[in-house]
Amino acid sequence: MIIRPIVPFLLVAVFALGLAACGSDDEDEEVVDSTYVEGSVESLYNEGMDLLLQERQKEAADMFAEVERQHPYSVWATKSQIMAGYAYYQAGEYDDAINSLDRFISLHPGNRDTAYAYYLRALSYYEQISDVKRDQRITELALNAFEEVVRRFPHTKYASDAAEKIDLTQDHLAGKEMDIGRYYLRQQQYLAAINRFRTVVVQFQTSTHTPEALHRLVESYTALGLTDEAQRTAAVLGYNFPENPWYADSYQLVEGVEIARAPNEDEGSFWAWLF
Repeated sequence: MIIRPIVPFLLVAVFALGLAACGSDDEDEEVVDSTYVEGSVESLYNEGMDLLLQERQKEAADMFAEVERQHPYSVWATKSQIMAGYAYYQAGEYDDAINSLDRFISLHPGNRDTAYAYYLRALSYYEQISDVKRDQRITELALNAFEEVVRRFPHTKYASDAAEKIDLTQDHLAGKEMDIGRYYLRQQQYLAAINRFRTVVVQFQTSTHTPEALHRLVESYTALGLTDEAQRTAAVLGYNFPENPWYADSYQLVEGVEIARAPNEDEGSFWAWLF
């Protein structure tokens, strides 16, 4: 399950304070989405903020869009673009959020809030990650988006959280490869299974799935009669994960006996040797 991250609300608070002294005289007037309401930039923006604080996010996004439509050259029109993206994100309208944030990024690449826009865009993909049984295109988009945050804004607070979520998305992608590999293994399509398990070991070697992937490789090589490959892979598993239950299973598979203790570890690593 993907845990919904807490989006910093500092951006909203700063914007609200910037207009606190410019409140509208029509604060109690209800705005209907389908009705065009002409107003000052201050009244429209504050109305959007009020709706956002009332958790009427979709209406808030529409109001921020109205700020841009009526006052396109105002500084608040720029802020409204990113606030619309934030409101859409909070409403769970992720495609609208991504479109709004993409537009902000393309129009204002040097804006002080561009780093936040990239981060929020990545979160909008992240929230849509599905179970490993389904297509993982969104997971790949989330991974690419978080990597872009880290690459472009390495010294921001957003980069730290993005780095953590990169690990989570990579683990999820590794889980997808494992799911497909297990299917091929059950179908006795060993070469196809090996390709999937090797992908986990090579591309996602820091994921939680790596020990099992190595064991499944041992199973596949053993089934094909490739004893040397099976033993070498079991050695890699034992060297890197000596206490892992998957190593005990692999050791028993290649040696025919239950493991009594982890083997002695020589200097160096088996990773370069195997791949």
